[in-house]
Amino acid sequence: MNAKIKKQGINFLFMLPALVLFIFIIVIPFVKGIRISFTNWDGFSPIYNYVGLENFRRILKDPSIKGPICNSLFYTVVTVIVNNAAGLGIAVALKKDTRVNRIFRTFVFMPFILSLVLTGFIWTYIYSDVFYGIFGIKSLLGNKNTVMWGICIMAFWRDIGYAMLIYLAGLQAIPETYYEAAKIDGAGAFKRFRSITVPLLAPAFTVNVTLFIGWGLKVFDYVMAATNGGPGRASETFAMYVYNYTFPYNRAGYGQAAAILMLLGIFIISGAVSRLLRRKEVEM
Repeated sequence: MNAKIKKQGINFLFMLPALVLFIFIIVIPFVKGIRISFTNWDGFSPIYNYVGLENFRRILKDPSIKGPICNSLFYTVVTVIVNNAAGLGIAVALKKDTRVNRIFRTFVFMPFILSLVLTGFIWTYIYSDVFYGIFGIKSLLGNKNTVMWGICIMAFWRDIGYAMLIYLAGLQAIPETYYEAAKIDGAGAFKRFRSITVPLLAPAFTVNVTLFIGWGLKVFDYVMAATNGGPGRASETFAMYVYNYTFPYNRAGYGQAAAILMLLGIFIISGAVSRLLRRKEVEM
């Protein structure tokens, strides 16, 4: 018993530095943020008043919040569908472990190692100096009707490689004997994909869909780097809404309240989708 307790104590000591960092970087700021959300703090003044739920009421009544919410949902739906469909398609195409496929996998995955901000700057240059400067194609970021599609394209270029990697790992874990048995039974390529690949990739679907939903609902970096919410407020996402009220508008209490609502929304939506997909795993 003493040996077991000693081993658990040693394991805890190894975990302690990370736990301390987590508490100081995540937990304490989060708790303070909740407290600030009930105040009218401007972000600078040492004096502020508690206003209760007033910030939350104002957010829910704010007519300008519809745009950021719709933009975040649009971005999330589009990127979840396209990134997963394209990632799965590329993973299937590059499944065989050949030298050429390994090279192509590397090229597809490479954009994911870039930061979101750098990706935004790169694509801003591509839209303005390459597409328009060379081919005469107007930048998608300059039109309020196409700006969100322009931002989605940035995400496709960067994130499809990640989805590919997860699906590729899932595909390589499926025994080839399943496909061989299906071929003997006369199953075609599409039937093998539908009856073997898709059910056995259910855990990979759960991981990718849930992650991309979480990333999509809190998208900020692409928008900040490429458009700063413009033109006008056409590409402002909910995370940008939180940022604007917290810093440029000097309404930190209001901004923190919006951040709490955003966190709850992400937690509820991603949690519900993850739970639904995990149930499907069992059914499959």
